[in-house]
Formats: sequence, structure tokens, C-alpha cells
Amino acid sequence: MRTPRSLIRMQQGVALAAALILLILVTLIGIAAIRGTTLQQRMTANFYDREVSFQNAEAGLAAGAAALSGGGATVYNCVGAANPCLANPFGDANVSGSIQTVPTSSYTAAPNAPGQPQYVIQLVCSSCQDVDTSTGFNQSANAAQYGIQGVNSSGYNFYRITARSCDPSAFACDDRAVVSLQTTYRQ
Repeated sequence: MRTPRSLIRMQQGVALAAALILLILVTLIGIAAIRGTTLQQRMTANFYDREVSFQNAEAGLAAGAAALSGGGATVYNCVGAANPCLANPFGDANVSGSIQTVPTSSYTAAPNAPGQPQYVIQLVCSSCQDVDTSTGFNQSANAAQYGIQGVNSSGYNFYRITARSCDPSAFACDDRAVVSLQTTYRQ
């Protein structure tokens, strides 16, 4: 028969192994919690960056509308088959001279914004009539998609204003969210 002292000596190594296994499990749970928190922090920062960029793009739309109503706007003419409007005017080489950066005298981007917003104004329909088939050209982002074609709007000019939160080629805009917005303006 064994004595209690001999049983205690046999179990001393098992307690150490069990403690090490528990320590490893607690460490893995801690690492998983840190990774989850870091991921949530990155998602929140990206959401905040997108919201700031969205507000910047909205300021670009407002500046484009103000330029049109003020009469001094640079307008790219899309009327006629020779100048089709692309869905993304910022990617069109023909429109590059019509890209306007919002002047800081009318809007100054916040310090946490990626830069000054930009906008492009496109004339999509000149003196539109009741059923004007020259506005659509069967393009995905042209006047027909915005309810301009076929409306009773005799004599109006319709413009499409596209704004983006910053110039993607600018250094300040690197690794930042770039938001583009479009609206239709009737004059």
C-alpha cells in the first residue's frame, strides 16, 4: 500500500502542466480580444473618413449649383452625339478642362478632410421639349436615367453636376475615401 506522501510526489508535475495549458488558453483569448478591438477601431475610423468625404462631396455639389446660378460656370456640353456624357465625367479625358476645384473663398475643407472638393458641370439637354429623344443616347448615366427625357419642360436647360470629395491624384487624398455624388439641375 502507498503512503500519502508518495501520491503527492507523483502529482506535482501534473499541476504544472495543467497551469501551463490554462495560461496558454487565457493568452489566446486575450489575443483574440485585442484583434477584435483593433478591427472595430479600424472600421470606425474608415466610417468616419467616409462621412467626412461625403460632406466634402456635398459641398462640391452646392458649389457647382451656386456656380450655375451665378452664371460663371465652366460647362461641358454633352448635347449631340459628338460629345457623349460618360457615367463618370472625372474619367473622361475630354472633360478634364471642365473639372473645377471649389475655391477656398466659398468653402474651406475641414482640417480632417482629404482636400478641397471638385465638381464637373455637364449640359445634358438644351431647351428641352415635351418629348426630346436627344437627351438619352441610351447611356446608363445620362438624362434619361434622371427623369429628364419625356417630361413637360419646354425651354429649360438641364445640367448634371458631379462632385467628388477630393482629387485622387493629390497627396493628401492618398489612402482616403473618395466619395462621388451627382445631381440634376434645371435652369
